[in-house]
Amino acid sequence: MEDDSEHVQSCWAYLPDVCLSHVFWWLDDRDRSQAALVCKRWSQAMYSGSLWRTRTITFRGMPSRLHTAELESSLWYVKKFGKYLEHLEIRFLNPYNAILTRKFQVTMKGLLSRLGKCNSRLVSLSMQHLELDRLVWKIITRNQFIKNLILFLKRVGSHLDHLSLKGARVTLEEGCELLSSLSYLKNKSLASEVNIENFFERHLAVYRSPLFYETMSKFRNLAILTLNYNCISDELLDTLCEHNAHSLWTLNIKCHIHDPHRQIIWGASWANLGKRAPKLRVNFFFERVMKHDKLARILLAEIPVRSINLRSCYFRDPDWTMRPTLTNLLPSYKHILQKLTLEFNNSHEFLDEELLQLVLSCRKLFFLKIWAFLDITFVERLLQNQVEGKCTLRTLKVRIYTSQHETNQEDHMLREIYIRYKDLINSELNYFVIAYPMM
Repeated sequence: MEDDSEHVQSCWAYLPDVCLSHVFWWLDDRDRSQAALVCKRWSQAMYSGSLWRTRTITFRGMPSRLHTAELESSLWYVKKFGKYLEHLEIRFLNPYNAILTRKFQVTMKGLLSRLGKCNSRLVSLSMQHLELDRLVWKIITRNQFIKNLILFLKRVGSHLDHLSLKGARVTLEEGCELLSSLSYLKNKSLASEVNIENFFERHLAVYRSPLFYETMSKFRNLAILTLNYNCISDELLDTLCEHNAHSLWTLNIKCHIHDPHRQIIWGASWANLGKRAPKLRVNFFFERVMKHDKLARILLAEIPVRSINLRSCYFRDPDWTMRPTLTNLLPSYKHILQKLTLEFNNSHEFLDEELLQLVLSCRKLFFLKIWAFLDITFVERLLQNQVEGKCTLRTLKVRIYTSQHETNQEDHMLREIYIRYKDLINSELNYFVIAYPMM
């Protein structure tokens, strides 16, 4: 007869290691540390390298006790298990005085120094929106932080594949030195994805700098490059064509009203890059650059444009009109344009017909987002054309501006349209349409 007093182990004791690691993967740092106290086997699971490959560390300007505890925990675990780290994201939110930036700089100095010595696996590093041009960054603190970051990038640059320093706001010399750090050991970088949108200080004409071309020439395997239009020039396009044509497939370009964007770029330079990099797609994001003459200088017919985003940020300027852009400029890309986002205050002109004709002419367009003064019937006409197969949208997001405080009538009409085309919307579209008072 079996002894009933014999110890019966829980089914958790027989859980395979791969399953146990997967359970630990879903736990936060606090729960992991508690689970590791259960037994020796669970403690060993805590040291599985797969648990520590990705880490996000968030610094806050006004942290709660909980956020402070989370930050301290994250820093401790990164230092302890840093050798396993492959993807690191650093967030610095709302620094409101020089004391916080100094504390951040000192903390990052220790963290980066530790990782630089023990880690040989890091492939992705993201530090976005540092805004080093703000007054909260004292000169000595800023310089020391950049120096520490440069030293770290020199150590890990040979195996770093993705770097995002979006919003760093550094000088031209500092920016080029940071980017050159990736090629320190081999005089070339094999990073495939680099994000330097808003990387340089405002108002800089980076396209005039030979130092920038020389820096970018060290990148030999770029697949995705994100930057501002004030960096674009014939020389940069030639450099990309020479060293990255075999790998380059996405260029994301932001053009802001306050950044220099009057440089002349020849269509032949774009055509040559497009020919040498046949998979290339270019995505443009314009912020408050709305006048047709400025857009026409930038949006050349030779560019393989896949996405265009035109945003006026609610500003209304009676000197500009969208009609020639919609009827003459954007149709140049009707055979290749896939995503179109239009956000503008057109209270001085009605553009329903022009917008509809543009959408119908772009046969590959699958994403459409419009925030503008429109008639409710625009949505109905667009859906009817979708039913008839004249357009093939998969995402439709429309915010219809109205000059009235109340939108009850518009809401009722939109509900009726939704009911009428419910089957189409539910089966084919990511659909979001509302009326919005614009006073």
